[in-house]
Amino acid sequence: MQSAPGRRYAEIVSTRKLGFLEPLAVFGGIIAYIWRLRFTHPWFVLPIVSFMIASHVARRERAPALGFRVTHLGDCLRRFGPVLIALAFAMCAGGLLLGTLRPVGLAYAAGTLALYLPWGLLQQYLMNAYFLKRFDKVLSPRAAGLTTAVLFSAVHSPNWFLMLVTPAAGYGAIQVYRRYSNLYFLGIAHAVIGTLLFLVVPDSVSHHLIVGPGWSLGH
Repeated sequence: MQSAPGRRYAEIVSTRKLGFLEPLAVFGGIIAYIWRLRFTHPWFVLPIVSFMIASHVARRERAPALGFRVTHLGDCLRRFGPVLIALAFAMCAGGLLLGTLRPVGLAYAAGTLALYLPWGLLQQYLMNAYFLKRFDKVLSPRAAGLTTAVLFSAVHSPNWFLMLVTPAAGYGAIQVYRRYSNLYFLGIAHAVIGTLLFLVVPDSVSHHLIVGPGWSLGH
């Protein structure tokens, strides 16, 4: 007969396993959607989204607590805004010097950034407000951050360029999220950096920032 401490330990292990399996199952669903289901069953995104919403509801996670709030947005802009601007100038200057700057007008670049903003916000929500929060429940902070960053990289396969860029960028975003818990700034930063990569890095390297089975066509 198992002792009370033994039963308690078994319950903790079981809870951790379930807590670890949930985000892995969602990750598997996202990978399956990117590689096959979006072509054969595009509606499959709805069960994935519904499952994630149900998870938030079950855990009583409200939008502000997830990071959808203006609190600390000003702090992030003041602290990291100058760095982001300097990075933008450096990347554009590098593109001009190397001759890789995409020959598009200002209106096109602004439109690309505008379209990238909701996409960047969505990716930051997935990485931080869902996956990181789930792994934080079952892993140490460092292990949770590294695991999330690795999965963030893996979802960009087989684009080797993005798989090299995203772990460091993702881990940095995780640190900002832990301190300020603001998805809006992270979404802006993600969109700015993503747009710059599109404008500066040649398609022979970036493959047009395409992931999944269309990667080989992104030249």
